[in-house]
Amino acid sequence: MQIDTSAQPAAHEHRPFYRHLYFQVLTAIVLGAMIGHFFPQTGEALKPLGDAFIKLVKMIIAPVIFLTIVTGLAGMGTLKGVGSVVGKAFAYFLTFSTLALVVGLITANVIQPGAGMNIDPATLDASKVSGYAEKAHETSLTGFVMDIIPTTLVSAFVEGNILQVLFVAILFGIGLILVGDKAKPVVALFETLSHVVFRVVDILMKAAPIGAFGAFAFTIGKYGIASVVNLATLVGTFYLTSALFVIVILGTVCLANGFSIFKLIAYLKTEILLVLGTSSSESALPALMEKMEKAGCARPVVGLVVPTGYSFNLDGTNIYMTLAALFIAQATNTDLSLQQQVLLLLVAMLSSKGAAGVTGAGFITLAATLSVVPTVPVAGMALILGVDRFMSECRSITNFIGNAVATVVVSRWEGALDREQLDRALSGELAEDVRPVSQINAPAGLRLGEASAD
Repeated sequence: MQIDTSAQPAAHEHRPFYRHLYFQVLTAIVLGAMIGHFFPQTGEALKPLGDAFIKLVKMIIAPVIFLTIVTGLAGMGTLKGVGSVVGKAFAYFLTFSTLALVVGLITANVIQPGAGMNIDPATLDASKVSGYAEKAHETSLTGFVMDIIPTTLVSAFVEGNILQVLFVAILFGIGLILVGDKAKPVVALFETLSHVVFRVVDILMKAAPIGAFGAFAFTIGKYGIASVVNLATLVGTFYLTSALFVIVILGTVCLANGFSIFKLIAYLKTEILLVLGTSSSESALPALMEKMEKAGCARPVVGLVVPTGYSFNLDGTNIYMTLAALFIAQATNTDLSLQQQVLLLLVAMLSSKGAAGVTGAGFITLAATLSVVPTVPVAGMALILGVDRFMSECRSITNFIGNAVATVVVSRWEGALDREQLDRALSGELAEDVRPVSQINAPAGLRLGEASAD
């Protein structure tokens, strides 16, 4: 499919390095770390800066998801392909989420980061993790599925529940398809609103360095770098495992689909630094959706894969769950047979879906898993509570990269990927202010099955 790029800047404009957002965010993280380390009380007091930025981003997530999905589905003109995208996306999610759990399990058995600690579970303060255990107890797979359905059509937007917004958007998009030509004025209105909303996203991202500065200063000020030292083996093992998963496993997937994981990471460097600074992958969700469209992924695929992946494609969280569970078992001298470890894996597969989208999902899903597998003491979670914040950053980054890869791969499988646009984006040939293809052309943008997959 030929894409009209006349509305796009012809070349990447040269700008001083200090005007690039990724440099500003990186500088903010370094300054935040210094403030938190040398002036911990000041660092803790800067927490509202990070919280305010994350709230600003969450404020815009619901309309971004809704408008992207609705205009994308309406642009398809037919229901054909919707089920295909969803089916392929969930097949991808299930495969790699399970693989991440297995990788965490294998790594824990090989490196054994908790071996030799000889912790008596009776000496641990279980009250520190009781809140997480209660949330885990309240979470069930059935309750999660029921929670996808909002109380009213607008309550999903009021509460900011990503999966509820996704559910409403899909229904609305299908409704527009079924109405046909009579719905064109509504589609045109939503297209215009989409321009406005993404411009608002651009405005909010200007505050990213301030948010990253406040969030990182708080993290270092409150928890301190020294808290990592005692559990350095666990933290180091988790970071190394996540890095290998991204580079080796996801990197192989990227190569098989004709692009480089390193170029993709470089393309998303600003968003990755933002996730690092805020310890929240949600802070970069709107920017990820925009950049995936800029990279030639069809809007319907982006709208369906990215928000759904934020709940069901949590590679970093899954690695953490099995690795942390076995670390606790090793630290408390709890022997687990192969059958018990397989049971732990199966329970983790279900609990990771049951608590999807819950704040602090990594720790909560770990509590849910351990509560079902009573061999490993839930009180052992107190061992890793102090460094969980530092591991949450790695979890979020791994989840973020995994969803970016999933979006490109599913787009290619659907024949809904503009390879030329992808190559230009990953090679750094696009100016930062280039709008996504679907915001330049048409209202339809790329239709599923029209763009070449090769």
